[in-house]
Formats: sequence, C-alpha cells, structure tokens
Amino acid sequence: MKKHWLAFLLTLALVPAFTGCVSTVDDSNKAGLPFSQDTIESRYPRSIDQLTVATREVLARNGTITSDDAVTRVMRAKINNRTVYVKLEELEPQVTRVLVQVRSGASGDINLASEIDKQIALQLAK
Repeated sequence: MKKHWLAFLLTLALVPAFTGCVSTVDDSNKAGLPFSQDTIESRYPRSIDQLTVATREVLARNGTITSDDAVTRVMRAKINNRTVYVKLEELEPQVTRVLVQVRSGASGDINLASEIDKQIALQLAK
C-alpha cells in the first residue's frame, strides 16, 4: 500500500515538470507541452498579398476565423476544436514565409498544420 502512495505522490510531483508555456507565432504564450511539434514553415515565391488572400480562403473554408491582424500579419482560426495560427512574413518582395501552428489543448497537432499548409499551397496554384 505504501508503494502505491509513493508512486502516486511521485507522479503528482513529476506532472508539472512536463508542462509549461509554449510560444505561439503571434508572440503570445499558451500553456502546453513544449516538446510537441506544432509548426510547419514554408516559403512561397508569391507576394504577401496573394498569400493573405489564399490563407483567408483556406481558413474560412475549414473553420472560423477568429482574428485577422493586418499589422502583424497573423491570422487565428478555430478548426475542429483546435486553434490554428498562420503568420505571414515578407522575406523579399516576391518571397513570403508562412508559419502554420496548430494547438489542441496542451499539445500540438502537426498533422493539421501540415494539411492547412498544403491547402494554402494548392489555393495559390489555382
């Protein structure tokens, strides 16, 4: 019986060691597991305005856009109870970097981030 209590107390002591804060692409922090993968980075030979339009269409088609900041070029959406962040950065006049980050509770969802990134690329090809 003492071993069970000791194991229980040890588990309670170790849980906070594996949780923490995760930085999001919009420069805020969110509680979560810092070692889970949640971000996909891509670069496209398109203007930032073309990518803004394509990203809005993809996010609206898949879920609900909750925030669209034109100054920082970060869009936030809710898709399947997950928070999706998309940040657009102009590297050169015709080269734009896209960061897609998906958080679900305390962990990341790299599969949905990859799917959103792929849909943005396909939307640009239209």
